[in-house]
Amino acid sequence: MAFCQVIVDIAHEDVDRVFTYRVPKGLELCPGMRVHVPFGRKPRIEGVVVELVDSCDLPPERVRDVADTLEDYPAILPQMLELAREIKATSFCTLAQALRLMIPAQMRGERISEKTKEYAVVTVDPAVRGQVLAGQKRAPKRAAVFERLISAEGGELSCEQLKSEIDDYRPALNALVKMGFVRLEKREALRSPYGAMERLAGEDPVLTGQQEDVLSRILPAVDEGRGAFLLYGVTGSGKTEVFIRAVRRAAQQGRTAIVLVPEIALTPQMVMWFRSRFGEDAAVLHSRLSPGERYDEWRRIRRGDVRVVIGARSAIFAPLENVGLIIIDEEHESSYIADNTPRYDARELARLRCEKEGGTLLLASATPSMRSFALAGRGDLTLLEMPRRVKNRPMPEVHVIDMRRELAQGNRSVFSGALLDGLKSCLDAGRQAILFVNRRGYSTFVSCRSCGYTVTCSQCDVSMTYHSSENVLRCHYCGEERPVPSVCPECESRYIKYFGTGTQRVEEEVHKFFPDIPTIRMDNDTTRTKDAHEQLIAAFRRGEARILIGTQMIAKGLDFPNVTMVGIVAADAMLKLPDYRSAERTFQLLTQVSGRAGRAEFSGEVYLQTYDPGHYAIESASRQDYRAFFEQEMRRRKRALYPPYTLIARLLYEADREQDAQSAAESAMRQMEAFFERRSYLRKYVVSLRVMPCPVKRIKGKTRWQVALKIVDKPACREAVGKMSEIAQTPLEGCTCVCQENPSSMM
Repeated sequence: MAFCQVIVDIAHEDVDRVFTYRVPKGLELCPGMRVHVPFGRKPRIEGVVVELVDSCDLPPERVRDVADTLEDYPAILPQMLELAREIKATSFCTLAQALRLMIPAQMRGERISEKTKEYAVVTVDPAVRGQVLAGQKRAPKRAAVFERLISAEGGELSCEQLKSEIDDYRPALNALVKMGFVRLEKREALRSPYGAMERLAGEDPVLTGQQEDVLSRILPAVDEGRGAFLLYGVTGSGKTEVFIRAVRRAAQQGRTAIVLVPEIALTPQMVMWFRSRFGEDAAVLHSRLSPGERYDEWRRIRRGDVRVVIGARSAIFAPLENVGLIIIDEEHESSYIADNTPRYDARELARLRCEKEGGTLLLASATPSMRSFALAGRGDLTLLEMPRRVKNRPMPEVHVIDMRRELAQGNRSVFSGALLDGLKSCLDAGRQAILFVNRRGYSTFVSCRSCGYTVTCSQCDVSMTYHSSENVLRCHYCGEERPVPSVCPECESRYIKYFGTGTQRVEEEVHKFFPDIPTIRMDNDTTRTKDAHEQLIAAFRRGEARILIGTQMIAKGLDFPNVTMVGIVAADAMLKLPDYRSAERTFQLLTQVSGRAGRAEFSGEVYLQTYDPGHYAIESASRQDYRAFFEQEMRRRKRALYPPYTLIARLLYEADREQDAQSAAESAMRQMEAFFERRSYLRKYVVSLRVMPCPVKRIKGKTRWQVALKIVDKPACREAVGKMSEIAQTPLEGCTCVCQENPSSMM
């Protein structure tokens, strides 16, 4: 008698273990298959088989039978089962929650099914089809339908096609079926996410010398199934062609590949490039697909119909077998981290998949993350460099504009005179321009428009955020508060302003100065609908607009040959956010968006507007000097004890009632203080431990409080994070809690 161990699809720690079921005779099971099983008082609940066993220690009357299977194949591959166990161990979630990541959400509860299309197929021998047609002359509609069918390739046509060509075709078709001349068949019809996607030429370009040098290091590693690389290549250096050649080598070896991109806006372009070279061997996975499209793409991947999967972070769970290569483009992006439960970092999971499946990992960016570049410096990653653009095209010339001088000269516009002149020259030359406005964050910062001074925390080296409801400035790391100054503490100017300019205002200003120039705006308001990213980008590429105005979604990865000018309206917007990574993210963003200019035969110019032109992040970005920025930023983090020299962990509490969230957070704070009292040897490593309301105090009707720990990053200190995760798993009435380690946002 055979038995199986099943994880039931209930995300609760009380049932976070395997349950034994009997395998009925005639039912074929293997690990990874989804099944229906009785559980408690429920006659049927979904679960996943994680192991088959020959014996069971339980009394026979306590062991129930598996009811049936949901698919006739394992939906979750063995390597994905291992990945789910790893996520459970590191993210402090249940195995059921981790397993849910491995399949499209609509598969749970059988909320999605295969789409079918009806076909009409001629059943009579070709030799007598003419006689049959002649016999239908008294019924002209039947004759028309039959004639169309026998003229079609293979004597078959979809009913959808018949309907589009012949009005009121159905009665005639039904009559032909009843007479035995035609039969109807239902066939699977895959829902395609590609639509009217642009097609690029599929020819291989000639490789540059630096592309050949980089590939000479990557391809042997792909052949041998080993290696982890960091490709540091400036914008426009041809990294995508390196990706394509590496994926092709993996395919030639009979292996598969995953290519991750950070933004959904970039996915259509990357898919377009890969499908032009790999055709139907390329699939796509991201959250903007319809449930049907995602389900069908997932099944194509699972059946082994594709060689390469392109997508956002969730594509790391693509059910590919024999993965030989994983590429993470723009690896510095925080969007690769999922902060909600189950929390995971797609880059770390990519490393694990490559190690377990014998694959090669390739991280790539024009502005690598501090962590990755540091790992390359100590040899954990092999550093590869592409310091020049394709065909030795020059990097764009960057003009840094001091907006304090513009203000002193009486210019109150969001545009400097230099930016307007540059935009006019670009448009007069028949070129296209990009105007970048960064509105990331939830509130403004307080800055002096005369001298550029920004109110910062005395303890944390980050800017303080204005809270209008309380009319105070608060540090979101240590909780320090101070009143809003009425005059600048540095120069005593009264031009103290709440900084921030949005995309809509910029668009209005453009239309004032250039009323006849068509524009496209890309932000969260204009890209909510399905395929909106792709449609707007395609329209701009076709030249339907001369100016593209947008937020971060247009700042990286996109390639517009006719764009020769980029205007950065407010370079300080991210620099002043209350985040220790604000300088890093500012440098990355400015460098990336500057790289959109001059990528083809015409040189590019960038106009960077700032109230703080002397800041090292802005100075380094204007020179495209990554190394200079890296060295200075690492010195600052070491001095201020920020990651990677420390780690930050927090318990995030959310509740309908504020007193519930506050009470739970304060209770957790007391538990952590008691923990450190019992482990005095850890106390010396604690930089700070505080309980306070979250910067964004309320989201979607939930009040939010947090306990934030900053501690030196030593192996022994992991025990403190483990304690926080233990506290997070304690059930609370009316309140939820998650434990986050180095969260991508402290908001």
